[in-house]
Parts: sequence; structure tokens; C-alpha cells
Amino acid sequence: MLTSIRFSTIIFTLFCAISAVGADTFTAGPVIKSYGKHAQVQQDLKLDKSNVFNVAFDLGAQGNVGKVNGRIETLARFINMHVANGVPLENINLALVVHGKAGFDLLKAPLYQHKYQQENANVALVQALLKNQVKIYICGQSAAYHGITNDMVLPGVEMALSAMTAHATLQNQGYTLNPF
Repeated sequence: MLTSIRFSTIIFTLFCAISAVGADTFTAGPVIKSYGKHAQVQQDLKLDKSNVFNVAFDLGAQGNVGKVNGRIETLARFINMHVANGVPLENINLALVVHGKAGFDLLKAPLYQHKYQQENANVALVQALLKNQVKIYICGQSAAYHGITNDMVLPGVEMALSAMTAHATLQNQGYTLNPF
């Protein structure tokens, strides 16, 4: 019995040490400093630094109240890791299509505060993404269903007829859909 406890303790300690090392390999920036940490990796699929990335992301799941929605942060990571690996920022064109309850993550700070009695942790991230030419669309159908109007969302967020319409339009403009 004592041996299995010692063995469990050793395994747990080793796991914690490995986890801590892994967490240290992720760095912030270079474009969006407070979000989108990424790791340098040895690549087998070589990155063509002259590629132009037109990528749409889909978001239907609301984040935890008062926390940054990790799916929104994915766009910051996409920007940071590609620029850190030599892709010019002007070659990165991203769009985020938001629908369902995820629309609440785009509410202006006072409205979010009133609804949840918590600060909207997504405000600074959304502003940083918009500053870096990310297009953010909210599904008009979902917004109507949830009582969200144009004047309730953060400045720069645009209302689309629907998420389906936004994705079809972006596809017609040469955007691919990122599955993550």
C-alpha cells in the first residue's frame, strides 16, 4: 500500500513538472500581446510565408461567464503564430461568424455586466482583433431570437442576415472555413 502511494506521488509530480514545462513553451505576441499564446514547433508541413490566408471561423458556443471565450482567442493565436513564423500581417484576413448564445460574448460591457453581474472579459480581445482587420459578424437570426440588436454589440461587430449567409458570402470571397 505504501509503495503504491509513493508511486502515485512520483507520477503526479512528474506529470506536474511536464505540464509546467509545456506551459512555458507558449509565448505571447508578436501582434496581439495579451492573447493568442502559441508555441514554436518543428514543422514537417512547411509554411509558405507568401501565402495569403483568408479564413473564416465559426462560433456558436458561449464562453464561461466572465471569462475570455477561448474560441474567440483562437483568432489571436492564428495571427500571432503566423506572423511569428514570417507571414506578413497583411496576408492574414480572418473573419469570425458568431451565432447562438455566443452572441452574448459580443455585448457591450454595460449590457453584459447587467445581464451577468460580471465583466465581459471578451471586450479587449474583440477590440484587438478588430484593430487587426478581423471581421466579426453576428448572426441576425440568432441575435433576433436572443433579443440582441445592432446597438447592443461592441463597436465594429457587424450584423449579418444569418450565420449561414455570412459563411456563404465569405466563401464567395475566397475564405475557407477553419474547423477549429
